[in-house]
Formats: sequence, structure tokens, C-alpha cells
Amino acid sequence: MNPVAKILIISGIILIISGLIWQFGGKFLPLGRLPGDIVVEKENFRFYFPIATSIILSILLSLLLFLFRYFGK
Repeated sequence: MNPVAKILIISGIILIISGLIWQFGGKFLPLGRLPGDIVVEKENFRFYFPIATSIILSILLSLLLFLFRYFGK
């Protein structure tokens, strides 16, 4: 199989699985509402910066890409 096609198929499967987890797993995994996420609410203003969520997603994506490179050889 063409390597580009293989990468696209695997990426699509991962996106579908992550979308389902995001949709239905929000009750069990509160991404976006973790301690460490910055929320500033004023009268007509709301600022939200998800630091903790960004760090966790970065670690998970780094681990996933490492596994792709490790097992892709």
C-alpha cells in the first residue's frame, strides 16, 4: 500500500476516534475545564486560555507521533 494512503487512513481513524471520545467522553474526561485552565469573566468579557488542557493534549500527541515513528519502520 502507498505510504501516503496508509498515513491518511490511520489519521482519519484517529480523528474519528478522538471525535467520538470528545463528544461522548466529555462527562468522564473534563478537557477544557481542568485545574490550571485560566478563565477570566467580567461583565461583558470572557477570556479563556486552557493551559492544562493544552499541555495534556501536547503530551498525548507527542506520544502518539512517537509511536507512529517507532512502529512505522
